[in-house]
Amino acid sequence: MDKCLRILVIEDNPDLAANMIDYLVERGHAVDAAADGRTGLRLASQGSFDVILLDLILPGMDGISLCRKLRDETGSTTPVLILTARDSVDDKIAGLEAGADDYLVKPFALREVAARVQALVRRASAPSPRGPLAVGDLEFDTGTYRVTRAGKSLELSAIPLRLLEALMRASPRVLSREELERAAWGDAPPDSDALRAHLHILRSAIDRPFPTPLLHTLRGLGWKIAPGEAGGDDPQA
Repeated sequence: MDKCLRILVIEDNPDLAANMIDYLVERGHAVDAAADGRTGLRLASQGSFDVILLDLILPGMDGISLCRKLRDETGSTTPVLILTARDSVDDKIAGLEAGADDYLVKPFALREVAARVQALVRRASAPSPRGPLAVGDLEFDTGTYRVTRAGKSLELSAIPLRLLEALMRASPRVLSREELERAAWGDAPPDSDALRAHLHILRSAIDRPFPTPLLHTLRGLGWKIAPGEAGGDDPQA
């Protein structure tokens, strides 16, 4: 049996919510639930959960707004797994930019939900070496999770931070898709669009406001962070 986790399910479809709750409880987890966005935000803000399962289309407050408020207004770092019927890259990027860590497209298998939950919790609790990293004018304090470039503070959510740490530790070596997926999600990577979406978010934060790109795409090989190079194709291209 899995380690007992405290899980919050925010889902307005009663049948889907009941199925997820029953499945997770059978696996030994403690589950709370909300059927609308405002109740979900209140529970997420006040409770101590290991992971949150969040539908995007909710009455009262949509999942994107809920996730953004949870991150920006309460400072919560609880892993968030988005459950969505929207499968476009733009929709996924919107959820990830709001602060979610992962997503599943409906319909999905309940055992995949359980696997993603375990992967998110493992990643959130996994120890890693702490200390400052620097590439060019980009600096990342892995102890405080503060990222700056040219002295300007940059805001990044959990998965882009993991990708950034892996790329900066490896710099100037190229990391493959498999290496980056392992750094971000361990042994349970999501579908093929997820890495591209998170890299798009990472590039938007560390490169778009600045004249010289640091994140570079080497087609067919992978990605690297290195100073003093032109180009840097968008990973979604």
